[in-house]
Amino acid sequence: MKWRYSGIFADSMLLLVTLFWGATFVLVQDAIHKVPVFTFLAIRFFMAGLLLWIIQIAMNRGKPSTFDRKTIGSGIMLGIWLFAGYAFQTFGLLYTTPAKAGFITGLSVVLVPILSFWILRQPIHRYMVTGIILATIGLGMLSFHSDFSMNIGDVLVFFCAIAFAMQITLTGKYAGTGNSMNLAILQILTVAVLSGIAAAAFEPWRNTLRPTVLFQTEVWVAFVICAVFATAFAFFAQTYFQQYTTTSHTALIFTCEPVFAALTSWIWIHEQFTWKTLSGCLFILFGMFVSEGYTIWLQKQPADSET
Repeated sequence: MKWRYSGIFADSMLLLVTLFWGATFVLVQDAIHKVPVFTFLAIRFFMAGLLLWIIQIAMNRGKPSTFDRKTIGSGIMLGIWLFAGYAFQTFGLLYTTPAKAGFITGLSVVLVPILSFWILRQPIHRYMVTGIILATIGLGMLSFHSDFSMNIGDVLVFFCAIAFAMQITLTGKYAGTGNSMNLAILQILTVAVLSGIAAAAFEPWRNTLRPTVLFQTEVWVAFVICAVFATAFAFFAQTYFQQYTTTSHTALIFTCEPVFAALTSWIWIHEQFTWKTLSGCLFILFGMFVSEGYTIWLQKQPADSET
C-alpha cells in the first residue's frame, strides 16, 4: 500500500516545492532591486544550508552527521549545475527580456526526458510527451508577446535551461542512494560558495552588508522566507521525494512555477490576468494532469494485477 501511493504523495510534495518557488517570485523581485543577485543568492543559500545543518544536528541528538565521499561528490555536482543555471540566467537577462528568459528556462521540461533517457535510461511514454507539448505551449503563451528574435542573451539562458535540466536529472540519479539531508546541505552550500565567489568578482557586495540595506523589511523578509521555504525545504524535498517519481514527471511539475508566480502577483500586487495568461496557465496545468493521470493509472497496475 505504501508503494502504491508514494508516487502520488511525492508529486504533491514536489508541487508544494513549486508553489514556494512561484509564490516567492514577487519577494525575490523586490529584494534584488536592493541586493545584487549573486549576493542575494549567497546569503539565501548560506542561511538555508546552515538551517538544515542545525536541524540535522538536532535530529542526531547533538552529533553532526558524517559525509561519505560519494555523497560529497554528488552534492557538489548538483550544486555546480544548480549554480550554473542561476549564473547563465542572470547574465542572459542582461541581453534578453524576462519574458523570453522565462520561456527558454522552461524548456528544461523538454530537455529533461532526453537527458533522463540518455543518463538514466528512463523511457518516455506518449502521455508524458503530450503533457510536455501542452506545458511548452502554455509557457509560450505566458512568456511571448511579439518578439521572436534571438540574441546572445537567449543563448545564455538556453545554457541555463540545460543546467537546470541536468540538476533535475542528476537529482533523479542520486536521490535515494544516500542521506537526503546530507545531499541537500552539500548542494545548497555549494551554491552559496559559488555565488559568494561570483558576488566578489562582479558585484559591490560590501555595500549590501550594511545594516541600512539588510534590515530593510522587504530585504530581510525575502531572505528568511526564501531561505526557509524556497531553499532549505524545497531542495531537501526535491532530493528526498524525487526518488519516488521520474525525472521527466518532476520537470513537468516544475513548469507550474510561473502559474503560481502569476497567481501570487495577482493576489499581492494586483497584476492583471489577460486571456493569454489564463490560457497559458490552463495549458500548463492540463499538461501536468495528463501526465499525472497516466502516472496514477500506471502505479495501480501492479497492485490490481496481484488481486
